[in-house]
Amino acid sequence: MSIEERANRLIDEMAIPKNSLGLLEKQIKKVFCCWGKMQTEIRPLHLIFAADNGVVVESVVKQSQEITYLQAKNMIAGRATISCFCQSNNIPYKVIDVGIRNKNSVGINRKAAYGTRNFLQEPAMSVVEFAKAFAAGKEMVRTAKQENYNLLSFGEMGIGNTTTSSAVLYALTDVQPEFIVGYGANKKNPEVIKRKCEVIAKGVRLHRDEMHKVEDLIRFVGGFDIAALCGAMIECRQQNMPFVLDGFITAVAFACAVQMDASVADFGIASHLSREPGMFYALALGGIESDDVPIRADLALGEGTGAVLFLVMLKTMMDAVWHVAKMAELEEQVGKTVGEAL
Repeated sequence: MSIEERANRLIDEMAIPKNSLGLLEKQIKKVFCCWGKMQTEIRPLHLIFAADNGVVVESVVKQSQEITYLQAKNMIAGRATISCFCQSNNIPYKVIDVGIRNKNSVGINRKAAYGTRNFLQEPAMSVVEFAKAFAAGKEMVRTAKQENYNLLSFGEMGIGNTTTSSAVLYALTDVQPEFIVGYGANKKNPEVIKRKCEVIAKGVRLHRDEMHKVEDLIRFVGGFDIAALCGAMIECRQQNMPFVLDGFITAVAFACAVQMDASVADFGIASHLSREPGMFYALALGGIESDDVPIRADLALGEGTGAVLFLVMLKTMMDAVWHVAKMAELEEQVGKTVGEAL
């Protein structure tokens, strides 16, 4: 009997109406299939990749770039939203500095550089810098495997990274920026949207002739967080490790990873629908339909907050799969009760 058949049987035997747990049933089956074996518990780890983006000098955000460093420090200190989400649910997390623009490092130091460069002037990163960030993502997954975690979730931190993610998605799909660009962490300001669209269109046009592979798209107009996430997702496939996506940035990284290795699509699980317009396009490129996304909460924070919320749901479902009474037991109890009544 295959793993898929065993997972189907296990869930079908639960004393619940068939398919009554909807997407939770579908996603937990996917977890079993990714593992390639039946395990009784989810041992999750949340990974947050942090980096700065040189394109912020083009007025695509209103926030100070220094926030990336300060908020990453808050994560380590347990005072960021993602820290609270993880700690209140006993989910361990790590912050990986793959390119924060500060001489000091935060969390695990894997700086590829002190932030990317402004892609309106030059490529965002060099070949070597891309390779460093990509390798850092892969390394974190291998380490997680060695530490006996069996399911990962991903988050990110970096002022300006909805701009870089939108630029990568535009380069990947040719869907015009007006259809994929959102406000990110900015208040609803039409001028911000207009400027982001202009910068993205101009930046992609500037480098178009030199972008031949998916890696090129990330290197020329992306960010170190996207490069690291992409590497991590590809390594998850190699380690038979399912992973949970967060919002728009992780969805774009997922789309890139799937273009590089189509089998990665079998290992990614969506958590929520970010309110960034490009979210639908990014998920679709990874083979995920919006109807397969369980959480609708109008989230746009990042950090992996939506992913961790869904981790809690997955852990709860896993516990139910193994401990809920079996339908055969319930039918037997019903038969005895009816017999005693007669």
